Amino acid sequence: MYRTHNCGELRLENAGSEVTLAGWVQKSRKLGGMTFIDLRDRYGITQLVVPGEAPESLQEIAASLGREFVLQVTGKVVERESKNPKMPTGEIEIAVSDIRILNKAQTPPFTIEENSDGGEDLRARYRYLDLRRPPLQRALALRHRLAQEIRSYLDKEGFMEIETPYLIKSTPEGARDFVVPSRMNPGQFYALPQSPQTFKQLLMVAGYDRYFQIVRCFRDEDLRADRQPEFTQIDCEMSFVEQEDVLNTFEGMMRQMFRGALGVEIPDPLPRMSWYEAMDKYGSDKPDIRFGMTIHEVSSLVKGCGFGVFDDAEYIGAICVPDAAAWTRKEIDQLTEWVKRPQVGAKGLVYVKVNEDGSLKSSVDKFYTPEQLQALADALQAGKGDMLLLLCGPKRKTQGQLGVLRIEMGQRLGLRDPKVFAPLWVVDFPLLEWSEEDGRFYAMHHPFTAPKPEHESLFYSDRKEDLEKVCANAYDFVLNGTELGGGSIRIHEAAMQERMFEVLGIGKQEAEYKFGFIINAFKFGAPPHGGLAFGFDRVCALFGGQETIRDYIAFPKNNQGRDVMIDSPSAIDEAQLEELEISIKK
Repeated sequence: MYRTHNCGELRLENAGSEVTLAGWVQKSRKLGGMTFIDLRDRYGITQLVVPGEAPESLQEIAASLGREFVLQVTGKVVERESKNPKMPTGEIEIAVSDIRILNKAQTPPFTIEENSDGGEDLRARYRYLDLRRPPLQRALALRHRLAQEIRSYLDKEGFMEIETPYLIKSTPEGARDFVVPSRMNPGQFYALPQSPQTFKQLLMVAGYDRYFQIVRCFRDEDLRADRQPEFTQIDCEMSFVEQEDVLNTFEGMMRQMFRGALGVEIPDPLPRMSWYEAMDKYGSDKPDIRFGMTIHEVSSLVKGCGFGVFDDAEYIGAICVPDAAAWTRKEIDQLTEWVKRPQVGAKGLVYVKVNEDGSLKSSVDKFYTPEQLQALADALQAGKGDMLLLLCGPKRKTQGQLGVLRIEMGQRLGLRDPKVFAPLWVVDFPLLEWSEEDGRFYAMHHPFTAPKPEHESLFYSDRKEDLEKVCANAYDFVLNGTELGGGSIRIHEAAMQERMFEVLGIGKQEAEYKFGFIINAFKFGAPPHGGLAFGFDRVCALFGGQETIRDYIAFPKNNQGRDVMIDSPSAIDEAQLEELEISIKK
């Protein structure tokens, strides 16, 4: 064996033991006649010492060591004279009697430390070196622990882990598919699954009433820090259930994950909020409820006072920012420019300050009396030192802008502590979204989501106004302003599924061609069923207190969808193209 112990487990009680360790040289330093070496593996760091009286051959080897050399060392565990309380192994060191260099190493292009001096692009190119760093090791260890908690819980709940295919048929809706040419079927293509949605429903038809899978999914979409072209879902489905059964089951799973991986207890039961309430109060269907600053409609308080911008607006909303009245005009002007950015899209910003002496100051003073401004402040329960921020425009658009502004202010004021967890369920989404541009409805979730039972009569109406009122039997799990997962009770009757395709403008022939397999399956006794999927990479990132998911994926892509370490995607040679009967358009 190359080692008797790892570099993180030896303690003072091991003093006197003869041990063998193996790992990488973190650093080496010579003090007087002695050489000290920090040896690292993924379990920790142990200090080695080569004493001045050691044989010359051993001292020469110690002197030749560079960073990231791979070593096997043998020696005796001894108590350190200068202990390091910051290291778990800080009370001991190894008095080395033998060093064997297993592999020399070039000097790495960046430091393998807690905080590296390498930029993001450089570390991505040498990802295998970046993965040696403690933050990434902790991230992947957390991912592993969470996966174990998931499997443990779902196994106890009677779920079976079943794999579904990666080479499937391209279907409409959602993001673009990644496609794979078929050599055996020239001119035809597989698609990589955006999710196993249809397959898990077919498993319910097949009688496997509790299915799960921690599965890779693929979407060809524009990327940002929290998106990857390939990502992992915790994919689950259950038969003979209603919405309440699904929510209770997966609340339990999240509770075990928090408890097992972080030692954190979350509320039991979790709060629930309708989509409409979330939009009205938070301007988002994934509200961050760690802090207040909720949105209030103030149209009735500020309209009809001669300020044309408000008088002509469909909706006026406001948030109350605590302890912000001391902001300077310059800071408010900068915030106004911030809300005008395309990412927010507001045309301007109105403020009302409640000064420490109780007086009020506003950017629209000339249109409103002090009494009118006081009524506005009272409506939002603004106290001394607070500041109101107002936006106006179309209702849902303005609420969304206020939601973005609310999150920004929460961030600036330090109200979004990553160590505080505030999960909830968002329910009662609209089933359908109307596109003015396309003149048709789209599914808010996906075309297999069932309407709420009490809205079925509206679902079969031919009136657009009725269809817009239909709520989906759907739910999202939201944590700290991020949607971690979502799902629905599914359509399980062929007639209702055909009606959904009709509402979405998918003709019978197209539906039969693209979804005939599942429509036909429903005709053979599909049970009532429902489920959900969690974004596992995002779960890991939020549990780890991070905003982005890349550190929780061993080999991620960059914002252009490239793996710069292996230089992928790349061209393929002409012989492969000919075999696939594909030509590249110049």
